[in-house]
Amino acid sequence: MGDEEKQAPATLEISMENGNLEEKTTSNDEPEIKYGGIKAMPFVIGNETFEKLGTVGSSTNLAVYLTTVFNMKSVKATTLLNVFNGTSNLAPLIGAYLSDTYFGRYWTLGFASVFSFLGMVVLMLTAAISTMHPPKCAPGAVCAGPTSWQLAFLLSGFAFLVIGAGGIRPCNLAFGADQFNPNTESGKRGITSFFNWYYFTFTFAVMISVTGIVYVQSNVSWTIGLGIPAFLMLLSCVMFFVGTRIYVIVKPQGSPITSIVQVLVAATKKRGLKVPDNSAMSLFNYIPAKSINSKLPSTEQFRCLDKAAIITDENQINLDGTAANPWKLCSVQQVEEVKCLLRIIPIWSASILYQIPLLQQQTYAVFQALQMDRRLGSTSFKVPAATYIIFTMLTLTIWIPLYDRIIVPFLQRLTGKDGGITLLQRMGIGMILAILCTVVSGLVEENRRHIALTRPPLGQTNKGGSISSMSGMWLIPQLALSGLSEGFNYIAQIEFYYKQFPENMRSIAGSAFFAGGALANYLSGVLVSIVHQITSGSKTGDWLDDDLNKGKLDYFYYVIAGLGVLNFGYFLLCAKWYRYKDADDSTVGMATKGI
Repeated sequence: MGDEEKQAPATLEISMENGNLEEKTTSNDEPEIKYGGIKAMPFVIGNETFEKLGTVGSSTNLAVYLTTVFNMKSVKATTLLNVFNGTSNLAPLIGAYLSDTYFGRYWTLGFASVFSFLGMVVLMLTAAISTMHPPKCAPGAVCAGPTSWQLAFLLSGFAFLVIGAGGIRPCNLAFGADQFNPNTESGKRGITSFFNWYYFTFTFAVMISVTGIVYVQSNVSWTIGLGIPAFLMLLSCVMFFVGTRIYVIVKPQGSPITSIVQVLVAATKKRGLKVPDNSAMSLFNYIPAKSINSKLPSTEQFRCLDKAAIITDENQINLDGTAANPWKLCSVQQVEEVKCLLRIIPIWSASILYQIPLLQQQTYAVFQALQMDRRLGSTSFKVPAATYIIFTMLTLTIWIPLYDRIIVPFLQRLTGKDGGITLLQRMGIGMILAILCTVVSGLVEENRRHIALTRPPLGQTNKGGSISSMSGMWLIPQLALSGLSEGFNYIAQIEFYYKQFPENMRSIAGSAFFAGGALANYLSGVLVSIVHQITSGSKTGDWLDDDLNKGKLDYFYYVIAGLGVLNFGYFLLCAKWYRYKDADDSTVGMATKGI
């Protein structure tokens, strides 16, 4: 890459901190990195933009595609999409591990981009080739479902997309940030600018996808509508590989998971020992010279793990200060890094159930729209059902700058805190908004069904359900609340993981958000199946009937709202117990006073 190498002597740094003697060996025997910076951005941002246009364009309207082209029942389609989305969000954990340990971010992104393209091509072929999907279903007739071969071909496309998501999602932000020097002011500004552009391209991709691409899919041709995302993904691959000569390609440094396991193993082996009262002076406190992690203060939580750092007669220390056997002796720093991870897990677990109400806005809100008046004003133009999701993104797009430029400065003056309110408080507000979103969804559905059953319908859907004369614009309140909830909780979650995970776990931090989404999708699928099985034989009938007018979707929404209330109570307990990474024992109240 044209990088120059400069040699410099190694130095030994000795410092006293918190009564601990620490040694750090630093060396400048490293090649000077020639950062591409702004020159690399056209390729990185171009790749990001086309990738998101392709991915979002393919996935946004899948609920409609599966129920209209593949003739699946809404419950089966929803369950399949929940599993697909869940697996797509869980795969980044594996992708992050492979990237950090073996391949590096460049090759992981390149490999994953090609697989995403192949997945989109397969989806397009399911629509383009008549033998790859069931025959068209006539209104009122018995619809033929997909054959085993048709379903297998469809699932192979989903599998390619899952592999692509597993590599792209944990690496794309970090790879873009790699192109800037984090030790210079211009580099820091460049990283901030890149993050801004990243979120802008995401919003831009969703806007284009839920309007233009969804319109083509619903009103022109599914083949063309799925072919456009595939072509855009091809452009994404081209843009990515063309910029190869400019990129800073960081070599894999090894996975931090090994260090986590070492602490657990060492603590287990020494479980019979007692942690000394003066642990600061008697525990192994070595810090590697090239560690990128900030020093963590010793904490009282999870004291049993401190046993991993107890120096016994069996433990030997090398001349460079490292433990001879890291599976028997770990440093205090390693122990505290594991404690950080353990403290985050309860907060992370509360985010799983939180996401279920928002997931319904991507599936059942679309099914609601299909049985509502989607005409735009007095015209004959019908808004595609999946396009209503744009109101979630519009709300988010308007809210973020309003919050950042006006509300945050006001709250900072009011509370004296950086950011105005804490990250956990923002996450809690998002949970409350998600509960309100679900309640409003239930009220809207109850009114929609009442109008459909008591007033003349506007027509029938492809599956025979009557279309209510209630305007689809009544979906805006629930979708807007969903966007506000994301604006508080999702963004706070990402920032929380980024700041609270140790620096060498940033790839895992980036995957934590998606892993929570994965489990939320799986849990949502299980919940849908359970409700369908239980209510299908009840007196009230199947709550999730394909014809919403025969079902009780509003009851389903209220059940989810009730679960959200219970989850919010659990989150409050976790937040009260949590202590932030930068808090030492003298400031243990910081996390509980302001949560």
